[in-house]
Amino acid sequence: MPTVEFLPARASVEASSGTSLVTAARLAGVEIDLPCGGDGSCGRCIVRVAGGEVDTESLGRIPSAASSSGYVLACRTRIRDRAVTVEVPERADANGQFADSEARSLVAPELLPKADDIAPLVRKRLLRVEPPRLDDGRSDVDRLAAAIGGAVTCSLPAARSAAVALREEEGRVTVSLGTTGGGVRILDVEPGDTTSRSYGVAVDLGTTSVAVQLVYLPTGAVLATESDYNGQIPCGVDVISRINFAARSGGLEELRARVLETVNRLVCEAAFSRGVNPGEIRQAAVAGNTVMTHLLLGLPPEFIRLEPYTPTVLEPPVLSAAEIGLGICPEAPVELAPCVGSYVGGDITAGLLCTDMALETHEINLFIDIGTNGEIVVGNADFLMSCACSAGPAFEGGGIECGVRAAAGAIERVTVDPETGGPSWRTIGDEAPVGVCGSGMIDLLANLLRTGWVNPRGELERTRKSDRIEVEGKRARYLVVPAAESATGRPISISETEIDNVIRAKAAIYSAAALMLERIGLGFEDLGTIYIAGSFGRFLDLDQAIAIGMIPDLPRHAYRYLGNASLTGTFMTLVSRAHRRRQLEIARRMTNIELSTIPEYMDQYTAALFLPHTDGARFPTIAGAARRGRSDD
Repeated sequence: MPTVEFLPARASVEASSGTSLVTAARLAGVEIDLPCGGDGSCGRCIVRVAGGEVDTESLGRIPSAASSSGYVLACRTRIRDRAVTVEVPERADANGQFADSEARSLVAPELLPKADDIAPLVRKRLLRVEPPRLDDGRSDVDRLAAAIGGAVTCSLPAARSAAVALREEEGRVTVSLGTTGGGVRILDVEPGDTTSRSYGVAVDLGTTSVAVQLVYLPTGAVLATESDYNGQIPCGVDVISRINFAARSGGLEELRARVLETVNRLVCEAAFSRGVNPGEIRQAAVAGNTVMTHLLLGLPPEFIRLEPYTPTVLEPPVLSAAEIGLGICPEAPVELAPCVGSYVGGDITAGLLCTDMALETHEINLFIDIGTNGEIVVGNADFLMSCACSAGPAFEGGGIECGVRAAAGAIERVTVDPETGGPSWRTIGDEAPVGVCGSGMIDLLANLLRTGWVNPRGELERTRKSDRIEVEGKRARYLVVPAAESATGRPISISETEIDNVIRAKAAIYSAAALMLERIGLGFEDLGTIYIAGSFGRFLDLDQAIAIGMIPDLPRHAYRYLGNASLTGTFMTLVSRAHRRRQLEIARRMTNIELSTIPEYMDQYTAALFLPHTDGARFPTIAGAARRGRSDD
């Protein structure tokens, strides 16, 4: 007979073909909840078929995005005549909280909305609805609306489920209610009390990476965080190349499909990890730069890059998940973060929620979001000025042959022997190296510079002998890890061309910030706090970033890390309407500058194409260290 293995318990059982997964689980000693008794109506017994083939009837209770990834209802799925592997999520308790209270989250506790700020767009309410009577001509929806009270409208999916739900437990139902304008809209109707199962998702839609957080809406608790590379990368590593790809026949549709696949897969993974059916997710908030927002919505981005650089939309309306294509409750409202200009988008207006730049402070502060599309904001309570620069994907592992995201096995720290040029490295998780992440790249370049193995132009030292430097024609390559020591069986190295990519990326960020300050008659020394945002920014070593001239040479206490501020801010808008209003206020009072229209920017950029800068006086602590290093040689 076929064998069914249940993970993570690794419990196995033999069962005949045609046996349901629920029955097989019980035989194996694995518990799967069946609140509806196994008729498929509640959608709670969701599991993932990780191997083998099954026959399934999920009765439309699982979004298509989840079904395509192997998620099924255990009560409506039967094994065939081959071995099957089934992943069972951990169980929630009756209050919607989970045995594993350690949620993977980037949200710092002090930044979270307070308990009295929690006010999501969607809430669940338990009702007792009057039964139908011969002398009462009201419809099911009319009686449901009367029980809710006030101005109420009903979505078509809710109307479809109302008849059965109202009769299953003698009129005792849970309704999901969304606020629309001045009224209330019924999004879904479920039999019984499901008020403890109310979820939302926050999505950071980055050019290189996408991150998703699953949130328990009644309390604002973050239950799970998942991230991965954006599926659009094969179509272009930056926003300009994707705009060009979108202009091809079918290009825009492909880009939209690719990013939706990434988002929906991550949503499924986050939901499944906490025993949640993606269809139970009733609200979403999404933040991305202006181009990514257009690509998600299927809006042509072509005119964003053409003067006068006009997007189709800056403040998208609240849309339904079905309209966008998100694999959650079809009627779930989706709020997209407001954008400011062609290249300063909702990821920045979300990120600024994590700072005091929009509060009652008169200190001039600087916000730097380090990513493929680097964004800079300077200001205080009186003004906010922003710009964007194309830094490229080097800091997120893209555009570098050995570049990887910051994950287990990624080299995050590198020291260089001043005598031999030999490296010593450390990986995330102390695992065998698979590549170099952005922080490791900066660490490596800074230490090559300090030890004299790379010059200020980014050229590797050729006059001294080192078995780590391989000359290939006019270019050279630095070997970090030999093939025999890497987890991939291939050498991990960085070429001068790739070093040049890193220099260009750091130059774009520094020069954009310098130009912004110059235009308002200030210098870096006039700043109070410099906020470093972006998921990459969590791993940034300030001394090393200053050493290569990526950020200004200021006292280190002036800097403050924010991590993935876009995701944090998006979480805030998901659970708090007050934070959403604040985000809109920030977007509407921000002045955006297009660097491409300012001739002086190229002068600033060219001057920054040097390690750390052509003007050594800008980096006094680094220039002194470099002089000492050369005199030691």
